[in-house]
Amino acid sequence: MKLAAIDIGSNAVRCQISSVLNQNGNVIFKKIEYIRYAIRFGEDVFNTGYISEYKIEKFVKLLRALQLLLDVHDVNHYMICATSAMRNSLNAPEILERVFQETGMNIDVIDGVAEAELINKVILNFLDERNYLHIDVGGGSTEFNIYVNREKMASHSFEQGTIRHMHGHDSEELWNNMRNWIESNARKYQLSRAIGTGGNINKIYEIAGKAGGKPIFRKQIEEVAAQIASMSMDERINGMLLNPDRADVILPAAEIYLSAMKWAKLESMVVPAVGLKDGILHALYERHHPGQFVISDIN
Repeated sequence: MKLAAIDIGSNAVRCQISSVLNQNGNVIFKKIEYIRYAIRFGEDVFNTGYISEYKIEKFVKLLRALQLLLDVHDVNHYMICATSAMRNSLNAPEILERVFQETGMNIDVIDGVAEAELINKVILNFLDERNYLHIDVGGGSTEFNIYVNREKMASHSFEQGTIRHMHGHDSEELWNNMRNWIESNARKYQLSRAIGTGGNINKIYEIAGKAGGKPIFRKQIEEVAAQIASMSMDERINGMLLNPDRADVILPAAEIYLSAMKWAKLESMVVPAVGLKDGILHALYERHHPGQFVISDIN
């Protein structure tokens, strides 16, 4: 069986196709195709309230291409989820209708709570008995979750993300609300480690030379951020080989991750390199094969 997840974020669209394998009653999702396209819906929505016609045209073409990819891979089931930019776009209903009319594809626009729940499906695989603060930074929103003994105890979604932050569409009040939420929950649940998801923390982890599931320390994240901040955009793209759409948002993302860790007084973070697309794959499997096998691995 093959499943596909399409994540329409504020910064990029991601599509992953995975084979579902059964190893002695345990399910393994084996990635066979992954595509990322920087659509930057957030730049339009957070500045004007609308997604431009130019980007709508690109988006429809992209979905047609992904539709062909799913077809040639004989994908059995797929799910498309859109997050912050689409749910804040004033012309989202028209875009969704156009996509359906031209491709037959349905897009689920999910709120921050549903987004966090989908990510929760894969995060549990990487937790131990410690008390964790999960930080998921996207282009338009940031989700925080508290885990104690692998059980979610608290959750909150804030309309704060890399694109919003980069363009100044946040406020001191928003930062204070985030800080108050984290500080109060950190005291209440005695947090001991962070777990970070999102493309930017994955890249920071890679730049820091971390591997093998080892945690990254707050000081190391600060060092990577300082290194990137000292470079021009051209140096980031041509010297560090960062994609242009990564080179400008990685520092705003680092600020959010570091602030959250500082407020929670956490010195280390696990970076499992999973995200919404992986949660979508889990949800798809559970929908079509409830309780058949135990999901044990996402890669």
